[in-house]
Amino acid sequence: MAVAAPSKNTAANTAVTKKTAYGKTAARRVVRHTPMVKKPLPAGLPREWYEAHNRRLKAMRLAIALLDGGVYTPERARNRTIRTTAARIGVHPPSNTTCRMVRSLITENAR
Repeated sequence: MAVAAPSKNTAANTAVTKKTAYGKTAARRVVRHTPMVKKPLPAGLPREWYEAHNRRLKAMRLAIALLDGGVYTPERARNRTIRTTAARIGVHPPSNTTCRMVRSLITENAR
């Protein structure tokens, strides 16, 4: 006798019942996303490429944290604000170049 294998997404897609404002219950589906699998960086590139790549990743993390924190314009994203946010999310303090990159990312997303 064959036993059916459990669905792989049972934990990821679950129905949750919640009381609405009018006392009725409504079911909504909760979808949990799994993080992407990290791939190794390509070997043999110049050191400057790796430094720029890591700088871009750090700037992206900081820009997302600033946007989540309510900083939506580059004028409000001063170096001190960016460095305070870096300490809050557990990232090493960024350089002036990285701070400029963060402001440019916020500018692009503001349009």
